[in-house]
Amino acid sequence: MKAYIFPGQGAQFTGMGKDLYESNPQIKTLFEKANEILGFDISHIMFNGTAEELKQTRVTQPAIFIHSVAVALASDAFKPDMVAGHSLGEFSALVANQALSFEDGLRLVYKRALAMQRACEINPSTMAAILGLDDKVVEEVCASIQDEIVVAANYNCPGQLVISGSMKGIDIACEKLKAAGAKRALPLQVGGAFHSPLMEPAREELASAIESTQFNTPICPVYQNVNALPSTDISTIKKNLIDQLTAPVRWTQSVGNMVQDGATVFIECGPGKVLQGLVKKIAPQVEAGSL
Repeated sequence: MKAYIFPGQGAQFTGMGKDLYESNPQIKTLFEKANEILGFDISHIMFNGTAEELKQTRVTQPAIFIHSVAVALASDAFKPDMVAGHSLGEFSALVANQALSFEDGLRLVYKRALAMQRACEINPSTMAAILGLDDKVVEEVCASIQDEIVVAANYNCPGQLVISGSMKGIDIACEKLKAAGAKRALPLQVGGAFHSPLMEPAREELASAIESTQFNTPICPVYQNVNALPSTDISTIKKNLIDQLTAPVRWTQSVGNMVQDGATVFIECGPGKVLQGLVKKIAPQVEAGSL
């Protein structure tokens, strides 16, 4: 069985999608539609923008979403048995399995990006990558920190967990985790504490937009970040998509469940190769590649 997986923020690069735009009339139309919906020329930024321009949340999230969906649509081989996306990538996955239209998916992604940016401005916060410790140890250290918000945010693969929280909380956690034996506790260059309670203002803002958007019964299950479980039920998909902003990304568990349910091939759709690398660390026995 084939699982198609979709990357999240951080995979962007200058020139992303340009080859598809120039070679595929259907994809060119898709990009032009995206420019129209967003009200600015995102294709120009994707093809020619600087790394700094591409790093802005309001650009990064729709850019990765557009590129990921374009890659899937442009491939005749795209026939998923199951899909999953890392954080933002869950929206790409939901367009790929036909639960969402491209237009509605893009509108939601853009609203999400702006809402997350505003939440970051309300509560200055950050994230850090913790390498070489068991998940349980990281969770216990985060829980031991009083008067600050620090939580496990991204379960990326065994021995790689990203934590999220207040500036002071992350500083304290990094010191404690190094003392507990972490190989590295590396603060990340991100705009805020994604997938933590500090994103509550964004979750509230996005909830009404998701609730009022039409979702369709998908052609295959989506394994969602919040609980790592497959779903084809529209109300469940919506609820998990809303909760995703303040809950951890359970990628390790999602890939494990997909393998358990029969996935033998994982194909990454979108910029970069980060997810296929994580898949190989989680499940070395499977085949992993990209479109």
